[in-house]
Amino acid sequence: MTTNTLHEAGLSDLLENLVRDFLKDKLELIMKEEIKNVLQVEQQSSEQKNYRNGYYERTLDTRYGRIDDLLVPRDRNNEFQTQLFEPYQRREGWLEEAVIRMYKGGMSTRDVSGFIESMFGAQYSPTTISNITGTVLEDVEKWQKRPLEKRYSVIYLDGLYIKLKRSTVDSEVIYLAMGINEEGYREILGFYIGGKESSNGWRDVLKDLYRRGVEEVLLGVFDGLQGLEDVFKKVYPKADVQHCIVHKVRNTFPKIRVQDKTEFIEDLKTIYNALDRVVALAAFDTVKAKWGKKYPKELDSWEEQLSTLLTFYNYPSLIKGAIYTSNPIERTNKELRKRLRPMNSLTNMDAAEKIVYLEVLAYNEKWNTRVIRGFGDPAVKAKLTSMFEERYPFTDDKDME
Repeated sequence: MTTNTLHEAGLSDLLENLVRDFLKDKLELIMKEEIKNVLQVEQQSSEQKNYRNGYYERTLDTRYGRIDDLLVPRDRNNEFQTQLFEPYQRREGWLEEAVIRMYKGGMSTRDVSGFIESMFGAQYSPTTISNITGTVLEDVEKWQKRPLEKRYSVIYLDGLYIKLKRSTVDSEVIYLAMGINEEGYREILGFYIGGKESSNGWRDVLKDLYRRGVEEVLLGVFDGLQGLEDVFKKVYPKADVQHCIVHKVRNTFPKIRVQDKTEFIEDLKTIYNALDRVVALAAFDTVKAKWGKKYPKELDSWEEQLSTLLTFYNYPSLIKGAIYTSNPIERTNKELRKRLRPMNSLTNMDAAEKIVYLEVLAYNEKWNTRVIRGFGDPAVKAKLTSMFEERYPFTDDKDME
């Protein structure tokens, strides 16, 4: 170790000691004021007198290091309790918060336990770590039942598979629903874990959203999963459906011969990059005339879905980028997948709900002050409001069972 390194290490230790001593002094000063005020109030409201009775020493782990000889005042009746920490608390809440953050970041309970022990010498077993993160489950339940807004201009639906252990490890789906409200803010409305992705699963998701207050929707954006459009229209019959263009292109691409791929995809772009719907339909006719004999099944498939692939042309062009594809929710799924990858498989449903909830919460906090591009434009807002009023002049009482 060089002289400079030794000097830097010594300086760092000195600064840590200074900060720790400063913190100790301030904590003790606060507690002196606390007990002084408590005793004054007691003397005014009680005939029985109570007095200070010296101090006792205790340790407290802080983010700046351990304070070994913190002086805590006490009273003769042994009733005083500082509001700075609990009687048997040996560390500030920051460590528990750090545990939750590490867990959210993708570390397993065993990894977190090992890290805490190596840093602080604390015996935090994987079970203890699980119990700490388990406090999140109460928040999950409240969050999943929270009321939602009545109107959402757009609802995105997409599924993500994770490895989940029950008696054995298997892939199960996370159903994810995202919405853009009238003001143009985007949020995750709910997540639902379990089983294989199916239209019946999505029906339950949509019914839950409706029960929680989402009664009026203009547009649903999702892929072409069999039966999904039908269950969506069952719950929201007045809403439009936009099948994801990117999914459709992606599913078509492998079926095109290598020598044709580039030209074929460029021709498809003339359909969904057209000036308006009329031009887009004409562009499709051109593409079909050119490629229909060579790839009849692929072009027939496009023609069958053309009306829902081009729905975005019925909406203001400024929001096209947000509604012609389900990419916004897919990016969220990609981030979730990245967070979950280090865990290999989740040990149970509680573990899955905890990590997904923490990630979803962070996403919503990130986006709750950002208006999605185009949705803040006055003309766009006026158009969407007009569409809502035209489709939902009054609230229908609808049987959701």
